[in-house]
Amino acid sequence: MGTAPQDDHFVTNRVSSVDQWSHGKIIMKYQGSCHCQAVRFEVEAPDIIEADRCNCSICSKSGFLHLIVPRKHFRLLQGEEHLSTYSFNSGVAQHKFCQRCGIKPFYIPRSNPDGIDVNVNCLDTPPVKINVTEFDGRNWEKHAHKLAHKSKAD
Repeated sequence: MGTAPQDDHFVTNRVSSVDQWSHGKIIMKYQGSCHCQAVRFEVEAPDIIEADRCNCSICSKSGFLHLIVPRKHFRLLQGEEHLSTYSFNSGVAQHKFCQRCGIKPFYIPRSNPDGIDVNVNCLDTPPVKINVTEFDGRNWEKHAHKLAHKSKAD
């Protein structure tokens, strides 16, 4: 992924609190939304995003780029009434879709039910940089443990 230009917008969106989850990185407050913007949210995450691209059927078909954060670092700003939930298989994951435009901007993941998984492609505030790691979701049971740390805060 590319690098967004630096400007004052990034400086004003820095979050001052640092916890174990941030590993001493600069934390930003990103704004995000679905396509029609009926659903809007904000998420606190490092300025350099560490995202996962999963090859499971739902992620590869929807183009979801994963940013798992502790639940306390996510805030739904508007549009709860526009969200529908889709679950399958174990029913633990709660996939949240906008009823108007069909976009899934975030969901509660099976791997981290204590966190929120934000679609990096739905961030309206561009990250400074995005590092993408491939995740083998087709063999989810073998690899899910690699994601467990991502939703732990303090």
